[in-house]
This record gives sequence, structure tokens and C-alpha cells, in this order.
Amino acid sequence: MDWSKLFLKIFGTNSFKFKEVHIDQEVIDSILWYAQSSDPNEFIALFDGKIEKEILHIFGLIFLPGESSGEGAIMNTGMLPTMTHNWGSVHSHPGPSAMPSETDLFTFARMGLFHMIICRPYEEENIMSYNRYGESADFQIIP
Repeated sequence: MDWSKLFLKIFGTNSFKFKEVHIDQEVIDSILWYAQSSDPNEFIALFDGKIEKEILHIFGLIFLPGESSGEGAIMNTGMLPTMTHNWGSVHSHPGPSAMPSETDLFTFARMGLFHMIICRPYEEENIMSYNRYGESADFQIIP
């Protein structure tokens, strides 16, 4: 018996497959605003969205209680409502690099499928995106 196929059937993880990521312009605008407003501290949020027709569509941000400083940001993921799916995260780096740290890579691996980091000067060009393995991932901004 192929246990991996049975696992997929029981838990429906096959429904989490996607080939593209679409992010609403409003979400990008919010990311820019929160990054600028939080500086010199980091900000962190989770992505709200859904997968349809192999497209992960991110249409909102989820904020949970937590703490932030110039060196990092944490959130209490235990406060995430049980019926809410965590598609990934976005956070800011109050410096010139949007490359993930070791801590970021650990977070990527255990939380969600798609992640973003934005760095100074907090413009669209300064947003980098990654998959759960820390590899560069593409996205498309939609109006």
C-alpha cells in the first residue's frame, strides 16, 4: 500500500499545491505602511488567503499578539483561530537586506508555504519572497 497517497487522501494536503502566488495590491500597500510605521523595529504578520486552481491568492494580513524590536519580531501563533490556515508570513528587516536569517529559515520551515521579507527603504522593490525551504519564490501583484 502507498501510504503517502493514503495520507494525502485523508488529510487533503494535495489541496495545498499551487503553481503561482497572487497578492492583492492592497496587501502590498499594507506591508509597505506597516514596515515604515514600525521602523526601527520589525513587524510581522501572517498571510490570509486561499488556493484555487493552483493559485495561492493572498488577500489579507493576520496580526497576532507578540513583541518586536530592532533585532526581531515574534507572535503568539497559539492565538491563531483553529479554522484559519496559515499560508505564510511577512516581516520587515530594519536594515538594507531582505535575506532570511537562520531564525527566519526555521520559521519558514514550520509555518506556512510562502514568505516575504521587506527591508529599508520599504518600497516594492525591497520585497523578497521565499518558499518554506528559503528558496526564492515568485509572486504577482494583482489590482
